[in-house]
Amino acid sequence: MARMEDAMNRDTMLAGLREWIGLAVLALPALLVSIDLSVMILALPHIGADLGADSAEQLWMIDIYGFMLSGFLITMGTLGDRIGRRKLLLIGGAAFVAASIAAAFSRSPEMLIAARAVLGIAGATLSPSSLALIGNMFREPKQRSLAIGIWLVCSMGGMVLGPVVGGILLAHFWWGSIFLLGVPVMLMLLIAGPLLLPEFRHAESGRLDPASVLLSLGAILPLIYGLKQIAKQGLEIAPLLCIAAGLALGALFVSRQRRLTSPLLDLRMLSIPGFSAALGGMFGTTLTGATMLFVAQYLQFVRGMSPLESGLYMIPGVIGSMVGMFFSPLIARRIRPARLIGAGLLVSAAGCLLLAQAGVASGLAILVIGYILFNLGAAPLPSLSNVLVIGAAPPEKAGSAASMLQTSGEFAFALGIAVLGSVGTVIYRGQVANAIPSGLPTAAAHASRDSLPGAIAVAEGLPDQLGTALLSGAREAFTVGMHAVAAVCGAVMLSIIFLVATRLRHVRPIGETPSAPANPASATGSSLAEETG
Repeated sequence: MARMEDAMNRDTMLAGLREWIGLAVLALPALLVSIDLSVMILALPHIGADLGADSAEQLWMIDIYGFMLSGFLITMGTLGDRIGRRKLLLIGGAAFVAASIAAAFSRSPEMLIAARAVLGIAGATLSPSSLALIGNMFREPKQRSLAIGIWLVCSMGGMVLGPVVGGILLAHFWWGSIFLLGVPVMLMLLIAGPLLLPEFRHAESGRLDPASVLLSLGAILPLIYGLKQIAKQGLEIAPLLCIAAGLALGALFVSRQRRLTSPLLDLRMLSIPGFSAALGGMFGTTLTGATMLFVAQYLQFVRGMSPLESGLYMIPGVIGSMVGMFFSPLIARRIRPARLIGAGLLVSAAGCLLLAQAGVASGLAILVIGYILFNLGAAPLPSLSNVLVIGAAPPEKAGSAASMLQTSGEFAFALGIAVLGSVGTVIYRGQVANAIPSGLPTAAAHASRDSLPGAIAVAEGLPDQLGTALLSGAREAFTVGMHAVAAVCGAVMLSIIFLVATRLRHVRPIGETPSAPANPASATGSSLAEETG
């Protein structure tokens, strides 16, 4: 009888055709937001020449989108829980359309920077609202995990498609066309959203606290900015002061959330084992994302490839990540998430080991296979983290929970670039010193010591023998730095295995109903109910 009741309950929870079509409506904007993160890289030279933007303005054109996106994730995730997730999603979609048009027809650097800022704020409404709505639409755990996997593949796919789509558009149209790409997708969302997507809001969530919003922005924006500046310029007083200010405001933010009866961010969710483990694991895994930059620089500056050729060699690794994200929820139906994530991280650590073997003259197969293993093995954790977070959080907090996970990822990526970039730079500078010819002008010696691209530029102006010696030494120094970064990333992956093994060991395969559930009050039938902490 109990099994019959379970089967009947499961049938009532199953999503139908309307929900799966609604998933497509949610997945396309995710694809678009991730495309917008990468498409500017190719268009920037065209934009700079047309608008007369200086180097600082061009830097802000790229960075302002990510700053606003990361800064407003927490606010928008919580706001959706309060006013309605579909409502906020549609408001964000409309703002995205207006800002895209303004960006496409910008007539000054300031106008484009402002439009990109609005695009970032609008983008912050899309991801947490989409993930929270997926949790509402797909209540059956297996279907929900598959739906989130599809959404993640689209999100990841945008990073691959961004440069490709951008290159095609720039070859046939003016630079503004890259922004108009999103207009029809968002118009489809605005038309189909009210028909296919359910509305959800928590009636007792309380009013939004303006002071908490300001404190969250005051904490996140200086932290992200400071980390990015350290990654670009090294340890300097200004970015360190920004980080200190962000940490101080962050402490005030946390203190205020603990006192409020209706906080912007419910920190009590961190006490849920699956939630905290997913958050910590996601942070650690995303921290290693800087490996992508070292692989790209190795291909371009050590192996002498063009940006297009480098991108093509990196595509197998990105495809490995997409494949892992798609199939992980399906595999996790049969084995416990902790075992799948742990096995994946071992594969990723093996990929780091291979990356540490790539030398100046070694075959590219080592690098490509290592990068595939690195991405494939890391994929189960972010894929299942979203499932674990949405499944573990109370339904009325799903938007806030999704925003916490994504904000953690934004912080980790920026921190990884700063820290791992500094590790690679310090080792490069120590190794390249002996390869710099004596008598080289101070400016040229400084440029050679600063980075591999600088050494390549200096080598081009030297006599053949001296240029070859400098170039060979600089490339060797860079690979030593890359090896160190790969070793650090491998150690991080192995440490996350311990976290996952201890905090997620009680989580059963997705959708499996325990024979004697410890928490029969679970409203979703999630296997997270078996957790005991």
